[in-house]
Amino acid sequence: MTDEQKKLITATVPILKENGILLTTHFYQRMFTHNPELKNIFNMGNQQSGKQQTALAMAVLAYAENIANPMVLLPVVDRIGHKHTSLDIRPEHYIIVGNHLIESIKEVLGDAATPAIVDAWVLAYQQLAKLMSGHEAHLYENQTQQANGWTGWRPFKVGKKIVESAEITSFYLYPTDGGKVPAHHPGQYLSVRTFLPDLNLKQARQYSISSAPNHEYYRISVKREKGRNIDANGLISNHLHDYVNQGDIIDITSPAGNFALTENPTAPIVLISGGVGLTPLMSMLQSLTENDHKHPIIWLHGCRNKSVHAFKDQLNQITTTKSNVKQHTFYNVVTPEDIANGILEGHLDINSIPELPNHPDTSYFICGPSAFIQKQYQDLQDIGIDKKSIFFEEFGPQVLQFS
Repeated sequence: MTDEQKKLITATVPILKENGILLTTHFYQRMFTHNPELKNIFNMGNQQSGKQQTALAMAVLAYAENIANPMVLLPVVDRIGHKHTSLDIRPEHYIIVGNHLIESIKEVLGDAATPAIVDAWVLAYQQLAKLMSGHEAHLYENQTQQANGWTGWRPFKVGKKIVESAEITSFYLYPTDGGKVPAHHPGQYLSVRTFLPDLNLKQARQYSISSAPNHEYYRISVKREKGRNIDANGLISNHLHDYVNQGDIIDITSPAGNFALTENPTAPIVLISGGVGLTPLMSMLQSLTENDHKHPIIWLHGCRNKSVHAFKDQLNQITTTKSNVKQHTFYNVVTPEDIANGILEGHLDINSIPELPNHPDTSYFICGPSAFIQKQYQDLQDIGIDKKSIFFEEFGPQVLQFS
C-alpha cells in the first residue's frame, strides 16, 4: 500500500466509529444471503446476540487505526487465529468474506466510499487476509507437528458422561480411531460441531477443556442453558445434555487458544472464576498439582449456590492434600452448613481475601461472564496488580477491551 492509501484508510476511522456496527451487520446479512452455506460455519448465536457484529466492528476499526503498522495487532491476530483454526477456517474463506466486506463498504457508506477509498480498502483487506491466513497456516502446522496432532474435524466417542452439578455435565471424549491425542495447554478450548434441527444447520461452539493434559482423552464440562430466548450457543449446550450420551459420536477440532498457563511456571498462581468459568481453570489447577507446583495457588470462585458448584468435591480433595493450594468460595445464597464450611456470602470480592500472593511474578487468570471479568480485572488493578500479570478468557467473540 502507498502512504496515500494508508492515509485514506486512516481517514475512514471516524466513519467506522460512527457506522461500524451498521456496516458489519449489513456485511453479515449480505454474506448469508449470497452464501447461505456459511451459516454452517459462523456462530448464529453470536449473530443473534450482536456480539459477532460488535467484535468484527472493533477489529476493523483497530486495523484501520493501526494501518501504518499492523504488526502491533499481533496479539489480536493470534487470538482470532486460534478461533479460526478451531473452526477450520481456511484461506478460501477469506476471499468470500473480502468480497462481501468491500461490497458492504460501498453499499453502507454510499457516496463517502469514493473509488480511491474502495481501492485502498481492497488492498488493506488483502494485506490483513495475508497476515491472518499466514499466521493461521503457522498454527495449523504446529498442530500437525505435535505428537498425535491433526487439523480439521475429527470424530470422537463419548466415553463417559458425568453430572458435575445441577447445571454442568462433563463429557469425556476419546478418538473413534483408537489413537492418541496431543496434550493441550491448560486453559485451551476445542470446538464441538453438531446438527441443530431447530435451525436446520450444523453449528459449532468452543468449550474449554476441563481435564489435565494427557494423551488419551479430552474432557469438556458443559452448562445447561435456561430461559425462553436461548440462542444457538445454548441450543448446542442443551443438545449435548439432552441427546448426546455415552457411546455417541461427535466431531471436534484440535485444542486451540492462547489463554493458557506458561510451561513450568515458577511463581504463585491465582485462579478467579465465576460460574462455568471454572472449566479452563480446573485444567490449570489439575496440571499444576500433577506437576507438583511448589508455589502458592489461590482459587477464588463465585456461583449462585452449592447445587450449581461443579467440581467442589475434587477441589476440596486437592486443597486437603496439597498444602500450597487454598480456595475461597462465594455463594450468592448460603446456608448455615455453607457458612460452617467456610463459604462466603455474596458476590466474589478479592478485597475480602487477605492472603492474595504479593510476589511480583504472580499470574492472575480470570474466567467468567463479561461483567464478572470486568469487575475482577478492575479490582486487581485497584490493589496494584500490573495488567501484564492479568489474563482473562471471555467466552464467545471478545468485546472486552482494557487499556
